[in-house]
Amino acid sequence: MAERKLTVLELLDMNLSGHDALNLKCIGGRRGLPKEITVAELNRPGLALAGFYENFASDRVQLFGRGEAAFLRKLHNDGNTSAIKDFFCHPVPCCVFSSNQEPTEEFREMAEEKCVSILQTDLSSQEFSTRITRVFSNSFAPKKTLHGVLVEVYGIGILINGHSGVGKSETALELVERGHRLVADDIIELRCVNGNILLGRGANTLISHHMEIRGLGIINISQLYGVGAIRDQKEVQLICKLEDWDQNKAYDRLGTELKYQELLGVKVPLLEIPVRPGRNLPIIIEAAAMNERLKNMGYNSAKDFNQNVLKWIESGEARSAYNRNKDTY
Repeated sequence: MAERKLTVLELLDMNLSGHDALNLKCIGGRRGLPKEITVAELNRPGLALAGFYENFASDRVQLFGRGEAAFLRKLHNDGNTSAIKDFFCHPVPCCVFSSNQEPTEEFREMAEEKCVSILQTDLSSQEFSTRITRVFSNSFAPKKTLHGVLVEVYGIGILINGHSGVGKSETALELVERGHRLVADDIIELRCVNGNILLGRGANTLISHHMEIRGLGIINISQLYGVGAIRDQKEVQLICKLEDWDQNKAYDRLGTELKYQELLGVKVPLLEIPVRPGRNLPIIIEAAAMNERLKNMGYNSAKDFNQNVLKWIESGEARSAYNRNKDTY
């Protein structure tokens, strides 16, 4: 599992757009840009500036809103610099001023002296807090990489894995041909978000929508089938493991044996699909995706089948059919 280290410079240089953009710029303390952010939370330092440092979360990003900026101006007008000195005696990763608020000169000078970066955004404190929480959730999420193909079939994120040469890419290509979407081929990066959501994407976003087909070479799915045939990331909701047909192995024929594979602490439903000539794997995976959607809606085909069989036995029709067959011999 790869550990994520986020520096202030990486936070500043994140290429985010739309409702995820942080609109950050550095207005002081550039020597502190290499500092690492180790806690995925914010802190409003109003009480600390007032002199109360008990339980002060100094290891978090310090967010200065309109109230904190106004208090800094009051300290400046009163000539009280001791509160700012006490603030920078603690190991602060960086300070962010929202709503285009400006720090005082004393604050800038002490930030430069202590190598603490001062960032500024035009977003309000509430909006910035919401957006950076999403950024932290993604950046600090546990990660791992594995080999396979991730596709979206009928809205279900399916991870197709198996040993090399079993036909993962060919199956995914046929699914794309049938109108489904490719997320990534070969190397998949998984992230556990919010403790129970497993998001998958290509480990290398530049080549994630390329696919290797033996005998054909590398193909670009977005160029061949259009941008509607790809997507950047998708939640992994089902794992289809392709394996060579083993005559000595008892495969589940009813679907009552629920199997799971644990990835980053999240249990994902697992289907073991045997591969042999004549089996149409794309159709099987499509049926698996639709069946998984039914399960998410509260309907389980295997359980319903078992209940119908039990009702048939209890009704006496099975006993009558058995007796009729017995009389014929």
